[in-house]
Amino acid sequence: MMKDEKGQSMVEMALLLPVLLLLLVGIIDFGRVLYAYTHLQLATQETVRLGGLGKGDSEITQFAKDYVHLGNPDSLQVDISPTELNRNSGEYMTVQLDYPIELITPFMSTLFPSPLMISTESTIRVE
Repeated sequence: MMKDEKGQSMVEMALLLPVLLLLLVGIIDFGRVLYAYTHLQLATQETVRLGGLGKGDSEITQFAKDYVHLGNPDSLQVDISPTELNRNSGEYMTVQLDYPIELITPFMSTLFPSPLMISTESTIRVE
């Protein structure tokens, strides 16, 4: 005896489609965050190198804002320690870059803060 199963696949697809879309958007979000972290880490290394060569804080900050291409450059926070006045040859300096990333996946703000703050830092010896 055969049963009539004409709408079964449509119902299954209707039940699974939201889960599949949520999974897809989550993968895209994870890729965006991973790309932003990698780009920010590279930018931090290049920025701290300028400080190691004796550049001033304003030049370092401007270079970081020009180098980072993640969206709004005004959202980039640059923290340099020690400051230009307290930096001497042979000592170490640290540059920290912070950038907020807005998550696009629904319900992720319950697990992670939105915007998610990505932070990288790098240290170098001043020449």
